[in-house]
Amino acid sequence: MTATSWNTTHPWRGVMVATALPFHQSDGDLTDGDLTIDHDAYAAHVRRLLDGGCDGVVPNGSLGEYQTLTDEERARVVRTAVEAAGDGARVMPGVSAYGSGEARRWAEQAAEAGCGSVLLLPPNGYRADERAVRAHYAEVAKAGVPVVAYNNPIDTKVDLTPELLAALHRDGSIVAVKEFSGDVRRAYEIAELAPGLDLLVGADDVLLELVTAGAVGWIAGYPNAFPAACAALYRAAADGDLGAALPLYRSLHPLLRWDSRTEFVQAIKVSMDVVGFRGGPSRPPRLPLAPDVEALVRAATEKAVADGHH
Repeated sequence: MTATSWNTTHPWRGVMVATALPFHQSDGDLTDGDLTIDHDAYAAHVRRLLDGGCDGVVPNGSLGEYQTLTDEERARVVRTAVEAAGDGARVMPGVSAYGSGEARRWAEQAAEAGCGSVLLLPPNGYRADERAVRAHYAEVAKAGVPVVAYNNPIDTKVDLTPELLAALHRDGSIVAVKEFSGDVRRAYEIAELAPGLDLLVGADDVLLELVTAGAVGWIAGYPNAFPAACAALYRAAADGDLGAALPLYRSLHPLLRWDSRTEFVQAIKVSMDVVGFRGGPSRPPRLPLAPDVEALVRAATEKAVADGHH
C-alpha cells in the first residue's frame, strides 16, 4: 500500500473515508435478492482507497446507508472492511443507533473486530438535551474503543456545541469530533474549550478552512471517487502548503460541495461510476438522482477527470 501519514497512536486522524457501499443491481422493484451487498466489490474498494493514499475507512456511516442494513449485514460490512484493510485499527465503524444500548453493542462488536475507533451520532430519535447526550456517549464509551463524536445538527436536530463537546471530552467519553455543522468558527471555540479534543473535518466543502483552523483529520466523502487527489489535497493543506492546496481545492470544490447536500450518497456513487469505480444504486427510500441533477454531477466529475484528478 502507498505510504501515508497514518497515525498509529491516534488512528482516527488523517484521511478516513466514509465508504459508499456497493449493492447488486436491482430491477427497480425491491424484492428478496435485489440490492444485496456486493462484499467482493466493497473489499476491493477499501483496498483501492488505501492504495490511493487514504489512511482508513469508515463503514456503516450515512454514506454507507447503514440505516437500511440489517444487523447481520451491518456486522458483516465491518468484518469485510477489517479484512480488506489488513489492519482493523484503520477501520472506524459508525455505531449510531436509536438506543444507547444498541450503539454500545455495535461499539463492542467493533472492538472485538480490532477496530481503532468508532463514530457515534448523538441520540437521533428525538431532540435530546445535554444530560441525555452525555449519558448516551458515556454508555457507548464503556465498550472501551475510542469514540469520535459526529456533530450533524442539520439531520439529527441535536447540536454538539463547543461547550457540550468540551463536557463530553471532560467526561472521558470522546476523543475527537467530526464537525459537520459547516460553521468553521467553531474550530477556534473547540480548541479553546477542549484543547485535547481532536477536530476532524466532517464536510468536504470546508476542508481547507477547517484544516487551516487546526483540524487533524478528515472523515471524507469524495475520496470514494478521487482518492489520490483528495489525499494530496488533505496533505497539502495539513502541511500549510497553500500554493499546492488552494488550486486543487478550487478545482475539486464543485464536487466537494455535493457532500453537504441531501443527495450526497447518490451524487458520490454517480461520480464513482463515472471514474470507473463501483458506485451503483442506493437502497430506498433514496432514489436515483433526477436527470438534471445527475447531469450536473456527471459534468463536474468529468471535468475533474479532464483536469487530471484520480
